[in-house]
Amino acid sequence: MAAGTMVQLAASVGDIDTSDNLTCTNAYGKAIILNGENLKVFDPSNSKITTADIGSHPPDHKTKLTGGTSGAIMYVDYVTALSGATTLYGHKGGDTTNTFSSGETVTGTDNDGNSISFTLNANEVAPADVPGGHWYDFTVYGQDATFGELPAKAYLGALYLGRLYITGNPDDPFAWYASAQRNVFNWLYDQQDVASAVRGGDTDIGDLQDVPRALVPYGNSYLLFGCAGSMYILINDPRQGGTLRKVSKEVGMFGARSWCHDEHGNLYFLGTGGLYRMAPDAMRIEHMTELVLPKLMDDEALDPSTHRVTMAYDFDRHGIMIGMVTLATGANSCYWYEKRAGAFFPETYPVVCSPYSMIYYDSATTSDKGLVFGCADGHMRTHVDSETDDDIGATDQAVDSYVTVGPFQMGDKLGDEGIFQGLHGILAGGASGGSESDSSDVTWYYYVGDSPEEVMEKVAADTYSTSGTLHGPGYVKGKRSLKRVRGKYGAIRLRNNTASQTWGYEEIEVLIEPAGRL
Repeated sequence: MAAGTMVQLAASVGDIDTSDNLTCTNAYGKAIILNGENLKVFDPSNSKITTADIGSHPPDHKTKLTGGTSGAIMYVDYVTALSGATTLYGHKGGDTTNTFSSGETVTGTDNDGNSISFTLNANEVAPADVPGGHWYDFTVYGQDATFGELPAKAYLGALYLGRLYITGNPDDPFAWYASAQRNVFNWLYDQQDVASAVRGGDTDIGDLQDVPRALVPYGNSYLLFGCAGSMYILINDPRQGGTLRKVSKEVGMFGARSWCHDEHGNLYFLGTGGLYRMAPDAMRIEHMTELVLPKLMDDEALDPSTHRVTMAYDFDRHGIMIGMVTLATGANSCYWYEKRAGAFFPETYPVVCSPYSMIYYDSATTSDKGLVFGCADGHMRTHVDSETDDDIGATDQAVDSYVTVGPFQMGDKLGDEGIFQGLHGILAGGASGGSESDSSDVTWYYYVGDSPEEVMEKVAADTYSTSGTLHGPGYVKGKRSLKRVRGKYGAIRLRNNTASQTWGYEEIEVLIEPAGRL
């Protein structure tokens, strides 16, 4: 399947519960879907063969199989049964252009030296030729108890040091589990082999002391458990001297995907008090919104049971997209954190574009590279610099964008008044008709009050005293306001909400005369 090409995975339709939480974890070329009771695998890389009878010696994990007629080779990854009719998934080896033939005999040798021999079903086609990959249940190898047992429910997963870690079982909320190393289908716990599967409660490390909401791996250095009101890190392998350390007993993590890493390895996450940044060594946690957005969590009324929060770092624009969606309505309230400026910008998207998921797709093809959003209407979207409107399906919607400057004192001294008479401005762009992109016209609004708080209340309510228009591009002398406005404090909002237009400004000059005291 070519990069940038979308193909519906037909087998998955109706096979997940979209009313329940869902996370996806990459592991050995597969996507592990954790959706409560619905545990699934999307397998885009393996081939598939089937037989009516696997024989008395089924293949083990990583067994090499060879087609007697075709010469095709498969290294087994997963089988659906250890006896009788069986479907086998594995990656091709040798000359990968060879495909297994209908009805041919397939042979191999298992880990105990037993000979394997079975006949492929008729009309067998190598799934490497079928676009879209495979979809099947996530179960233990062969769906057989000799390979252990998965928890009844799971919502969180992460790959760390070769093991798939899962947690989030509401029937045992503090428990965590890890697969055997290099085999996500082996869940036989507490064996003598140090590579065997692990259940946290069976180790000296023990279970967590808080309910986990996110699993965040950091390379091979550690695995972070982001809990409701605290955070822990697992360092090294739990069966080879690993330790579980509490990072914070006050700061927790909001949800399964409310975190991201930047290009320097810093972790950003939405926590109990807002946005935080944790250094790669996991020793320092910085509260990013303590001063600039001190009531972020209260103002947004965020609750894990009613909201989905996702975050992703945009490596092209050097910032973080924070998406907050109300599950019941699809309404969203988002923020863009511009890392270079250290500034937060609130954003709201059309409901159909509400970001339920997001990921930075680092494609080798430049046109396919970028931050991708999974939206409320089932479409995937991305930011496009050349577009001036939002895509809402069959039509486009104008972007309503604005910036507020102020509040500022209008008089010469504290308590004095000033008289606003108008403003001049320099809008972005070159000479009209030149090679540079030019700003569209901008409407300005002026607000006054007796205190900074009163001014900002009027801004929030859009109760302005006078308005006008700046024409671009470049410097165009603005007309003086037809209505002179007197007050102690003022603020200006520049705005454009016209379809197919874009704008920017370089500088504004506010014309105010001192008026003294009343």
